[in-house]
Amino acid sequence: MRLHGTMSINAEGRLTIGGCDTAGLVAEFGTPLYVFDEELIRQNCRAYRAAFMQDERIQGEVIYASKAFMTKAMARIIQEEGLGLDVVSGGELYTALEAGFDPARIYFHGNNKSPAELEMALAAGIGYFVVDNFTELHLLNGLAGERGVKASILLRITPGVEAHTHEYIQTGQIDSKFGSAISTGQALAIVEEALQLPHIDLKGLHCHIGSQIFELESYRYTVQVMLDFLAELRSRLGFTAEILNLGGGFGIYYAEGDEPASIAAYGQLVRESVLAGCEERDLPLPRLVVEPGRSIIGPAGTTLYTVGSVKEIPGVRTYIAVDGGMGDNPRPALYQSRYSALLANKADQPAEIVVSVAGKYCESGDMLIWDLAVPRTEPGDILAVFCTGAYNYSMAMNYNRVPRPAAVLVKDGQADLIIRRESYADLVQNDVIPERLKK
Repeated sequence: MRLHGTMSINAEGRLTIGGCDTAGLVAEFGTPLYVFDEELIRQNCRAYRAAFMQDERIQGEVIYASKAFMTKAMARIIQEEGLGLDVVSGGELYTALEAGFDPARIYFHGNNKSPAELEMALAAGIGYFVVDNFTELHLLNGLAGERGVKASILLRITPGVEAHTHEYIQTGQIDSKFGSAISTGQALAIVEEALQLPHIDLKGLHCHIGSQIFELESYRYTVQVMLDFLAELRSRLGFTAEILNLGGGFGIYYAEGDEPASIAAYGQLVRESVLAGCEERDLPLPRLVVEPGRSIIGPAGTTLYTVGSVKEIPGVRTYIAVDGGMGDNPRPALYQSRYSALLANKADQPAEIVVSVAGKYCESGDMLIWDLAVPRTEPGDILAVFCTGAYNYSMAMNYNRVPRPAAVLVKDGQADLIIRRESYADLVQNDVIPERLKK
């Protein structure tokens, strides 16, 4: 079993994270419980800074993709570690501003930003808008004009690169809801349009080829495609990009068979590709921006569950059911995502049986893990599912009217609540009974 970050097994045979006994965390905070390893979050941030921001030959910037996991506490950590922030909604922007994050270091993404969201971002004075399409481009130009300002933007470009990942998280191919494709001529057209608008200041280009990517060559090829396009823009339109944002998507280890490269190797390949590519094309070096999310927060998150029922179907399968499931982690149902796990209160015991982990929700597809080798399992055992930091809380829901879990940040033996557990009262606080139903 691969342990992550500050995880260890204590003398009592129980899993610890950040110096905190997981059984103690369950006793204090209940389950399901998201546990975040603060030291590992910070280590990953620093690894990205070293990989992209400490090469004297090229100016680099690392922007945390907050869609992976966003709270006020997380925004504080990201700012303390010297990273910028990528937001994709008014809610994420609001959270960042409430946390005191520097708006000048915020990039606002999204393929259908509302006028209200754009107004909010303009009022806050964010650094950059990543504009997806012609509609947004003209809307933003008009709103910025009403304020008498220029909006600094990047244009999202579709490079036509299909990374080898799940089809729902491939975003660089031509047939995508995101961006303007180079091969169709739309990318050239939208750049030309942006350069003509009086309240738009085009700073550069953005692309993103997908998520959970292991093959670094996909990035090398993407760099070549984007630099070819930058050279074309300079030749045809006289435009020189100040910024080249290559997005995120770097993969992490979830389960056996996953073999991600190191952050250092990823950074070296991208930096060297940009440096060599610009020299070959006689292009000025742009500021190189990357947007990691999953690879910063994913391995740092663990979800703790309490085992309830144990159901054996003789000759077929043994199910163990936990007190969470697709409501706090919809990824297995959406993407067929795989996870590794262990019994946290029996972490030093050998595996004796193979079980499948079922959630408590009223769906046959509510399965967290198939075929997990564990010690003999009983009701009340604690199951720790690893690498649940990214897109678990962010995608959590109240299906079956189940409250969403709490989250704690652990470090040096201290556990601090960063998200309160929802109550039943929270579930109904926005319900309204019309007068005609009150009779």
